[in-house]
Amino acid sequence: MTAERSENQDMEQAILDAAERLFLARGFALTSTTEIAKEAGCNQALVHYYYRTKDRLFSAIFATKVKLFVSAFIKSSGEDLPFEEKFRRKIEAHFDILAANPRLPFLVFNELITNPERVKLVKEKVAPLLFEALGQFKRELDEAIAQGVIRPIEPLDLVMNVVSLNVALFVADPILREVLGIDDKGFAALVARRREETVRTILNSLRPL
Repeated sequence: MTAERSENQDMEQAILDAAERLFLARGFALTSTTEIAKEAGCNQALVHYYYRTKDRLFSAIFATKVKLFVSAFIKSSGEDLPFEEKFRRKIEAHFDILAANPRLPFLVFNELITNPERVKLVKEKVAPLLFEALGQFKRELDEAIAQGVIRPIEPLDLVMNVVSLNVALFVADPILREVLGIDDKGFAALVARRREETVRTILNSLRPL
């Protein structure tokens, strides 16, 4: 790899990283390519050179982040573990992604609601991975149900339970801090508790009736 090519790739990645930070902090509409260039330490022309438009730059980040959500449910699928342990790892993996990207739910949900084109992007870029994840998960779930390990439940219902419980904490973050006066240390402790509590709540809900 030549030095010039390496430098170009570094700048392209720097622009992508800067845009991700700003999009997560402020959303798509309130972020400009001028601000992205300033954050990346380059001029605005380079942002347009690598990504053409702000929308194309956002789409690259958005698709990657949505795939990150979905990938949590593929985690440990191929491992020879009891269902409960594999499912615990999936819940924890999804939670950890949110803990590392606490603004992600706001970005994803806001764009899906306000911009119909984002839904088309998810269908085009993420749907195959989503169907793969749900297919693998359904096979694991059906086997556990047949063995009497867990009660009957539809895969999508169970996934929605996990997503709802995991996302709720991070959506409530501003309210918890402002209204209840929870500081960074207190919120970090709450995150640790909620991780365990969510796993416990979900697994207990699956006990055979």
